[in-house]
Amino acid sequence: MLVALLLAAFTQSIDSTPPHHAPRGIAIDERLAADAHITIGQRLVIAPTPGAAGDSVVVAAIVRRRADPSEVARAEYRVIMHLDELQSLVDYGDRVDRFAVATRGAAATDSAIRHINEAAFGFQAFRSRDIAVETSRTFLVVSRFHRAIGVITIVASAIFLLCIMLLKVDERRRDVAALRLMGISARSIVRSVMVEAALVAVVGSAVGVALGWISAQLINWHYRGVYRTPLAFALVTPSIVLLAVALSLVLGLVAGLLASQRLVRVPPLELLSGRREDRHMTSVTVPPS
Repeated sequence: MLVALLLAAFTQSIDSTPPHHAPRGIAIDERLAADAHITIGQRLVIAPTPGAAGDSVVVAAIVRRRADPSEVARAEYRVIMHLDELQSLVDYGDRVDRFAVATRGAAATDSAIRHINEAAFGFQAFRSRDIAVETSRTFLVVSRFHRAIGVITIVASAIFLLCIMLLKVDERRRDVAALRLMGISARSIVRSVMVEAALVAVVGSAVGVALGWISAQLINWHYRGVYRTPLAFALVTPSIVLLAVALSLVLGLVAGLLASQRLVRVPPLELLSGRREDRHMTSVTVPPS
C-alpha cells in the first residue's frame, strides 16, 4: 500500500511539471541583423510591445531582401516566423490582409485566380507580376523621363558636333580649294568630311558609353549602400547603348554632310582668296574717242 502511494505521488509530481519546449526558429533580414548586431543562433524574445512577456525564439537564418522597387524607400525590418506565432503576436485572430499562393504554369495560375475570385468573399486574386508593375509605375515614369533627357542630350551633342565640323571645315577651305583645283570632285570631298564626322561620332559614343557605365556603377554602389538593397538604380542596357550609338552616328553624318555641302558650294578661287567674288557682270559702254 505504501509503495502504491509513493508511486502515485511520484506520478503526480511528473504531471504537474510544465512541459519543456525547445525555442522555435525565425529568420530575419540582413538589415535588422546588421543594425541590431544579431547573429545566427542568438536567442531572442518576441512580444507585442517592448518589455512585455513573449516567446523565446532562436535566429535560424539571415535572409537577403529581394530587389523590390516598392520597398526600397521603406525603413522597415522583416522577420519570418511560424504562422501561429505571428497570429498570437499580432492578435489578428483568423484575419489576414494578404497571402501568396505558388502555382506552376500559366494555366494553373489562371485557374487559381478564377477559383479564388469565385469562392472567397472579400478577396481578390492578382498575379504577382501585375502587382509588381502597379507598384513600380513611379519607376517607369522616372525611366521614361531619363530616356527623354538622354535623347535631348544626344541631339544637343549633335548640334555641338555640327558647330565643330563647320569650324574645322572652314579652317580647311584653302586645302579644299587646292583639291578642287587639282581636279578632286566635290563628291569625294563630301565623303571624306562625312567619314571624319562618323569617326568623331563613334569615338564620342564609345567614350560616352564608358562614362555612362562607370557612372551607373558608382550610382548603384552609393544607393545600394544607403538603402541596403540589391536593386539596380541605374542601368546601361544594350538597347540604350544601341540607341545612343545609332542616334550619334546618324546625327554625326548629317552634321558632316551639312558642313561639307556648305564648303563645296563655294568656288575654289573664293576659298583661296577668302573674299566673295561678284558673280554679276555689269556692262559698261565706252564712248568712242
